[in-house]
Amino acid sequence: MGAPEAFIATTEVGHFIDGRALPSQSGRRQAVFNPSTGAVARQVALASVDEVNAAVASAKAAFPTWADTPPIRRARIMNAFLQLLMQHRDTLAAMITAEHGKVFTDAQGEVTRGIDIVEFACGIPQLLKGDYTDQVSTGIDNWTLRQPLGVVAGITPFNFPCMVPMWMYPVALACGNAFILKPSERDPSPSIFMAELLKQAGLPDGVFNVVQGDKVAVDALLTHPDVKALSFVGSTPIAQYIYETGAQHGKRVQALGGAKNHMVVMPDADIEQAVDGLIGAGYGSAGERCMAISVAVLVGDIGDKIVPKLAERAQALKIKNPMELDAEMGPIVTSQAKERIEGYIDIGVKEGAKLVVDGRGHKVKGLEQGFFTGGTLFDHVRPDMRIYKEEIFGPVLSCVRVKDLAEAVQLVNEHEFGNGVACYTSDGNVAREFARRVQIGMVGINVPIPVPMAWHGFGGWKKSLFGDMHAYGEEGVRFYTKQKSVMQRWPETIAKGAEFVMPTAK
Repeated sequence: MGAPEAFIATTEVGHFIDGRALPSQSGRRQAVFNPSTGAVARQVALASVDEVNAAVASAKAAFPTWADTPPIRRARIMNAFLQLLMQHRDTLAAMITAEHGKVFTDAQGEVTRGIDIVEFACGIPQLLKGDYTDQVSTGIDNWTLRQPLGVVAGITPFNFPCMVPMWMYPVALACGNAFILKPSERDPSPSIFMAELLKQAGLPDGVFNVVQGDKVAVDALLTHPDVKALSFVGSTPIAQYIYETGAQHGKRVQALGGAKNHMVVMPDADIEQAVDGLIGAGYGSAGERCMAISVAVLVGDIGDKIVPKLAERAQALKIKNPMELDAEMGPIVTSQAKERIEGYIDIGVKEGAKLVVDGRGHKVKGLEQGFFTGGTLFDHVRPDMRIYKEEIFGPVLSCVRVKDLAEAVQLVNEHEFGNGVACYTSDGNVAREFARRVQIGMVGINVPIPVPMAWHGFGGWKKSLFGDMHAYGEEGVRFYTKQKSVMQRWPETIAKGAEFVMPTAK
């Protein structure tokens, strides 16, 4: 595969259909930027409906043979892919940093978390085991099995161009489905590299396809009759659109939306640990995470103790070239995203929040044209403010003051998003009550970013998830398969004469 620099120097990122990398046939392209320099790095193809149809046709043709492949053989291919991923982890991480802007060490962590899902998928023979009941009725046995859906698709966001697709396709492929990935057009290179590694691992042509694109490609997948299920991660308005449109076309849909994650800091919390948690979770990856902490809920008198420490740490963030190993924060993914984030800071000031640290206009020496902004800290934010209610998706941390645990829990529960939440405390009863009463899908106790491991599954509540099943883990196996129940008996056990009643255990 060569060095990272050789691969990411590609001038155009196209599609991957039927086992081959293909250039754009539509003629539509979009610039892909290096957010550290602000320069155009390459172009990405934007698929036409015909190109999406070609990918679906390839997947549909490959599906029957792949579905009939024994699960243990599918697992062996996933294991070969796993080995290639570990071998090329830094190549993938460099691609992520070059097009997304997150620091290289964080990109390495992203790839590692994706690898965890592939490892989980290697256990698919055990995960696909059904249930069996002998003699449910006289001479009748009953069992269940899980079978793949067919052609399934994933539409993934820019903030995790490797990990989030891996929430989907390793499990889908291991279950016997054919998969079409529509990655973000902002950082498309990792998708093609992963497709090449899957082919190298022995995956048959057509089982995994990539179509680059925009809303044209998304709508083509949503409405195509041969696409049986669709997974999505992105903003809540788009997640709701994906869910509703997919359901109208008879598809199984799993659509993960936006977030506004709170960290509740109790008066008995270890202050240094809480500050570490808030700084890392609030400003890591420049806040461009659906599990980023964007609201610190400071209980009682802890606010006066913790805000000055947060301010000191936010001002000292190492914001620099993200390939430098000591970098703590890199640039924002695009200039438009940077303008939107800094626009929210303007709104917070106008709404009357106290701007403790202002990250607007931050410049990095030698990278003055890059899309950098600094870490921003607000205090005395109120629940009626837009900077509290809306997802900013940037390095902006808002501090809200409350009097006690009950008010903190009520504040969290009344927010429309329900993705992740954390509570820092030294009191076991407080931790237990918080975890039980908070209406959020993923909860951390003294853990700032409670992203579940590969075998548990990821998903929020309320407007953070549209659909019935979470991503990856056993929930992913259920999403990408359908249950079939089989009852059987043999001629010598069949009583003579027609039966006009339901079979019973007699």
